[in-house]
Amino acid sequence: MLPFFDESHTKLKHELLNWIKTFPVSKEEEEKNEIESSKRYVKELGKAGFLKYSVPPLDVRSICICRETLASHSALLDFAFAMQGLGSGPISLFGSDEDKEKFLVPVSKGEKIAAFALSEIDAGSDPASLKCSAKKDGDTYILNGTKSWISNGGFADFYVTFAKTSEGLSAFIVEEGVELIEQVKIGSPHPVATIEFKRTKGKLLGSPGQGLKIALSTLDVFRSTVGAAALGLGKRAFKEASHYSKTRNIFGQNLSEFQITQAKIADMALELEASELLIYRAAWLKDRGQERITKEASMAKLYATEASQRVIDNAVQLFGGLGVMSGSVVERLYRDIRPLRIYEGTSEIQKLIIAKQVLNEDN
Repeated sequence: MLPFFDESHTKLKHELLNWIKTFPVSKEEEEKNEIESSKRYVKELGKAGFLKYSVPPLDVRSICICRETLASHSALLDFAFAMQGLGSGPISLFGSDEDKEKFLVPVSKGEKIAAFALSEIDAGSDPASLKCSAKKDGDTYILNGTKSWISNGGFADFYVTFAKTSEGLSAFIVEEGVELIEQVKIGSPHPVATIEFKRTKGKLLGSPGQGLKIALSTLDVFRSTVGAAALGLGKRAFKEASHYSKTRNIFGQNLSEFQITQAKIADMALELEASELLIYRAAWLKDRGQERITKEASMAKLYATEASQRVIDNAVQLFGGLGVMSGSVVERLYRDIRPLRIYEGTSEIQKLIIAKQVLNEDN
């Protein structure tokens, strides 16, 4: 284990690995019915006690360990865990005691499914372009608008939603009145939907106009964990490729004996270890109490997702024709890694964030 960890993290890693050995995952069932599989995974993760790491006290290293370990077993299992944290994250950071009791306790037990509703069709990386609006109506707010690319959309028990108010961007908790417009299918099993609010009631989270701060603070916590999930996928691909290269005989010797193969293996190992250091440094800084880790989290997310894409691509290449066959492990990993370079801020956006943070350090 890295020097960023303490005994509790080592124990968590062992508990996860032991649980995974006994937890059945059907890749065919995930592909066929991702929503029901995701619901089942949330319940089982809650029963096993791992969802307690998705709610306060938020320990980012623990979240990263969970995501890395779960992703190496199943990207959908990682997704089920991750969305419980991201979907309820704003409540963890800015919710009242009443909100935390009502939403976070059942989230930690796998009894309620959370969703984070920020993106819109014309406002993915640019929150200032959001069109979803909210107007105060007595003790509540009325929301109108459409949200796109919403994980757990259509079946979540509540949505932390962002909408424009007279004070600026604000955050709300929405429990009822969410209309499913379209369930979107992407390459990797990952329930995504377009949803709509039509005069839907929402409870204000935090203060009016605090929405951007809430969104960015939440991403500060969870962005490095996306890198951890990518690391888990990359490590699985590396393991598969390393084993295959030592057993695949070609031209009278194992594939691993060719220098060109060894060069690929070396590149893959280097990229994974560099990713691991960036991820757990960012998580460690947050856990130590550093208020903002915007630069470090973006670096971890950017490097790890891009590096794991390269690692998995090399794994597919080493497998040759078997690597692109539908149903093979590395072919599935190739599909699983791709969305991670987009959600919670594209790689291009991460570069802009990093540049801005670095340039501001001189001021």
